[in-house]
Amino acid sequence: MARIVLKFGGTSVGDTDRIKNVARKVKAEVQRGNEVAVVVSAMSGTTNQLVKWVNEIAPLHDPREYDVVVATGEQVTIGLLALALQQEGVKSRSWMSWQIPIKTDDAYAKARIRHIDTGEMAATMAAGEVPVVPGFQGVSPDGRVTTLGRGGSDTSAVALAAALKADRCDIYTDVDGVYTTDPRIVEKARKIDRVTYEEMLEMASQGSKVLQTRSVELAMNHHVRVQVLSSFDAALGSDLPGTLVVDEDEIMAQGLEKSVVSGIAFSKDEAKITVTRVADRPGVAAAIFGPLAAANINVDMIVQNVSLDGSSTDITFTVPRADLARAVEQLQQARNDLKFAEVKSDTNVAKISVIGVGMRSHAGVALKMFETLAAKGINIQVISTSEIKVSVLVAAEYTELAVRALHTAYELDAD
Repeated sequence: MARIVLKFGGTSVGDTDRIKNVARKVKAEVQRGNEVAVVVSAMSGTTNQLVKWVNEIAPLHDPREYDVVVATGEQVTIGLLALALQQEGVKSRSWMSWQIPIKTDDAYAKARIRHIDTGEMAATMAAGEVPVVPGFQGVSPDGRVTTLGRGGSDTSAVALAAALKADRCDIYTDVDGVYTTDPRIVEKARKIDRVTYEEMLEMASQGSKVLQTRSVELAMNHHVRVQVLSSFDAALGSDLPGTLVVDEDEIMAQGLEKSVVSGIAFSKDEAKITVTRVADRPGVAAAIFGPLAAANINVDMIVQNVSLDGSSTDITFTVPRADLARAVEQLQQARNDLKFAEVKSDTNVAKISVIGVGMRSHAGVALKMFETLAAKGINIQVISTSEIKVSVLVAAEYTELAVRALHTAYELDAD
């Protein structure tokens, strides 16, 4: 007998027919003799509608009341799925986050899970009951409802799996696994059977939408085996039809050698900022990025160009496109102290990333990337690297061309 957490996203529970389909999949897992807990999102479109209502009432709203409103979507889903499971003859009940409880900090609308008390739930699972838990939410130290931020249901599922010491956490989505790149861009993209936590974390943070970044980080820290698969497949098989996200050691133990490059990720949600003619002196970078950090604006790629006489420098970096206006505002407010010439911004950019743990032991990966893009006439604006990733910033209109060319260059195309 295994203990498994199943998570179903908004499209998987988008209407009552799909909820009934989910119930049948859960029942199949129970019939295999496994202990099962289920985490669900709100029905597709529900959270967007709830957020819209909040903004119509109070554009500058109290985040505590925002959480009260948007958390109701999952409450509907857990009740409906528990009823559907009962109709299938499966003993089940819904659990609100405060009933478990799922304890978070008090960062309303973007809370982080601190602890999950699974004692009572584990006892009911051992007795054959299937708990249905709302994703995306918890309870603050003050006893108020909190939400984890958009995409937080993946994080809820992995955290619950860690707390329950589950053998696996299955994340059901509208795709049947993790691919070498977006199949809508590259028809020859291949589904990956197994991918390491590190690779999946890079893919998620560099633009892949399959798993939420925080959920992958949590899985890696607690060694939770995660499987990504489709809720729209005809059957829930025991042969692991999706993509497994696991430790690199587990992959090597299977006698499988990792490819040098596992995938190509891209993101069009980037904006480039250049601060020109800043004094080249110690502390200037801290003075630029300090206000951005204080405003919770994440800075990604950074490059600095010092003038020939060494007196000034241009600093170029990227931020999420949604934060561009706030970032520029923060810099303008610091202009008198920084004494820069101007702030230039550009949203016509895309970040392309080549990812693979095999880079640790193979030279020439970055060179191949640069040569491939040059052959297609694509200019590189900014470069950043890590141990298992090389990212470049290019003009947005070259995104698809760059992804296709790199996918072929690294021999990732399906036969």
